Amino acid sequence: MLELNRGQRAVLIDKLSDAANVGVGALFFGQFLGERAFSPAQAVLGIAIWVVLIACAVALGAKEDS
Repeated sequence: MLELNRGQRAVLIDKLSDAANVGVGALFFGQFLGERAFSPAQAVLGIAIWVVLIACAVALGAKEDS
C-alpha cells in the first residue's frame, strides 16, 4: 500500500477537493452554459464524482488525525 507522509497527504487532500469541484463544475454547472438540453444523467454523474472525491479527501484527512 502507498504510504504518504503528512505533507504529501495534505497536498493530496487539497488536490482531491479541487478535482471534485472541477468535476461537478464541468458535468453539472457546465450544462447551463451550453446550448444542449439539460441531461439528468450527466448531472448525477457530476454530483457522484464530487461525493466520491470529497469522501476520499475526508478519509485521508481522518487518517492524518490517527
